Amino acid sequence: MSRFLHVLRSWLVMVAVIAGGNTIQSFRDHSFLSDKLYTGSPTLVNGLQARTFGIWTLLSSIIRCTCAVDIHNRTLYHITLWTFILAFGHFLSESFIYHTAPITIGVMAPLLVAGFSILGMMVGFQYMEDPLEATSIQPKKWI
Repeated sequence: MSRFLHVLRSWLVMVAVIAGGNTIQSFRDHSFLSDKLYTGSPTLVNGLQARTFGIWTLLSSIIRCTCAVDIHNRTLYHITLWTFILAFGHFLSESFIYHTAPITIGVMAPLLVAGFSILGMMVGFQYMEDPLEATSIQPKKWI
């Protein structure tokens, strides 16, 4: 396995662990979201929204950690890439369309993590093995 994929695996584990911490925080105190992320409309943040955000973050964390373990699973790799695309799109739309999450350090952090992760995973495609070449399937010879 290439060195780049080793670094990408470490990155995915680190991001998954941080997401796990955000999940716990979302369940503990929903003011975390109104104080750090959705500062444009903090009154819209309630316990239900925070728990939903927490479950979404937990699911993303599990997917990313699983991909780090099985980085050569192409389907899982694509799904993991989509978790970052969805997060990036979510925070951009909340910032520029809905104006609930103005660009602050609390919003810039997930945007940067998602953006770098998307770039890293796109580069990672170059290091993925072609499944047919990796197994070197030979046709049966009939005698």
